[in-house]
Amino acid sequence: MLGIQLAELLDAEPPGVDEALGLVAGLDDALGHGLGRLGPESAAALADLAGAVATAPLGPAAAEAAEKIAAGSPTEEHLAALAGARTALLGAVHDALLGTLDAALGRDREPWRQPPSESVRRSGGPLAGSRSWLGELAIGGWRGVGHDLVAAADPTIEALLAEPDRRRLAVLLDGLAGELRACAPVGAMDRLPGRRWADLWSRALLLSQDGAAPDGSVGGEPADPVSGRLLPLGVDVHEHGTAVQAQLHAVLEPAGGAPARLVRASVGAAKVDTIVGPAVWRLLHRHPALLAALAEHRALDIADMPLLAGGDLVWRDDLATAGEPADAFATARVALAGAVAGPVPPLDRHPVRIAEPVFVEGYETDGASLLLDGRSLAFDLDRLPACGPLTPQLVAASTACVGLLRWDAGRWALQPLAVQATVKRRQVAAHGGDWALGVTDPKIAKAEARAGDAVAVLRERAGRLLRK
Repeated sequence: MLGIQLAELLDAEPPGVDEALGLVAGLDDALGHGLGRLGPESAAALADLAGAVATAPLGPAAAEAAEKIAAGSPTEEHLAALAGARTALLGAVHDALLGTLDAALGRDREPWRQPPSESVRRSGGPLAGSRSWLGELAIGGWRGVGHDLVAAADPTIEALLAEPDRRRLAVLLDGLAGELRACAPVGAMDRLPGRRWADLWSRALLLSQDGAAPDGSVGGEPADPVSGRLLPLGVDVHEHGTAVQAQLHAVLEPAGGAPARLVRASVGAAKVDTIVGPAVWRLLHRHPALLAALAEHRALDIADMPLLAGGDLVWRDDLATAGEPADAFATARVALAGAVAGPVPPLDRHPVRIAEPVFVEGYETDGASLLLDGRSLAFDLDRLPACGPLTPQLVAASTACVGLLRWDAGRWALQPLAVQATVKRRQVAAHGGDWALGVTDPKIAKAEARAGDAVAVLRERAGRLLRK
């Protein structure tokens, strides 16, 4: 990533982004107060949102939804139409920003090809329960959420968790319910995370429609088996109180000489909020090949691994074997620029979901940002994982970085996945997955030993309960 590209990225904000986000904010504010008691300002915001998609196929449904909700007679179909209009606007913002990013990087991207619709889809049951609960949230508003309303989601979440192919929706609902439970009664809060909760609500509502495919997507996403060499760039760890996910970003060199492409591979596990820091890696023990590749900086040879159309590998550890040593910085220098990026599935088109691998070197820092050719790009230090050796101090001393370019709060930022830095006159490299097989820093390892192995303790207690 050169300085001229950085300037092109930072100077080329697509037109209409602020206006589109303003329309989305109008619905988000209405959801805070409740769609069951709209004031004139909120009713106008819904009408403006519907007007923005008037020429789209969704236009008539969105216009009817805005009118009926303003009149006090919302239905599940009306709420789904509003969620669809909101998602469409954010998708347009996503596409404009991603187009600007691809142009600045000179990155090729495959177009999205709509897969054929499936003839048989499930309906009713837990999906109906999900729509009902989400409807209650929208009509009553976030300010009206109390413990009883949050608890009403529990039977639906349990029913969805019992169906493995509905796990995505179940985890989403569980996460939203968990956040609302922690904040209840929400009416006592000074400020609401309105954008975040509206994002979760609208996505969950769309995934709860009877047209949703069994895997939790709408329209389905085809998978094709691929073989070849997987060259890791870095791992992004997503940690929640009840779940953890490690998402590998890599370059895939397909067997047979096809062009290299950017791919992701994600593995996850349920957890409790007492398991934090390096201990979260032990929850992913069912994926030893992937963890070893992260910790030992190795390539992976994969055989007939399912690859979704959006560029996500459906990870199966038994289809991967350890390969030769592979340095992420060498991969980034040599292979990243020519790798083709995958298309983005429709429901994943949201500005905050932009996370594009890039490589930057030869820069200086002011601690919070990198400085290159007179331009400044902020580091996203809040995303540094607690389960690896990356620290703000190490990032501040860095001169090279493999990271993810993200867009949030109206600006671009770089999330480090791996950095090269000079520490005490010595060149060092640190990667987010360095501790995937155990902590390598002696001081941190001693602290971990003193604290005890929370995962082992919980497993032993669970085993004792099962034996009883």
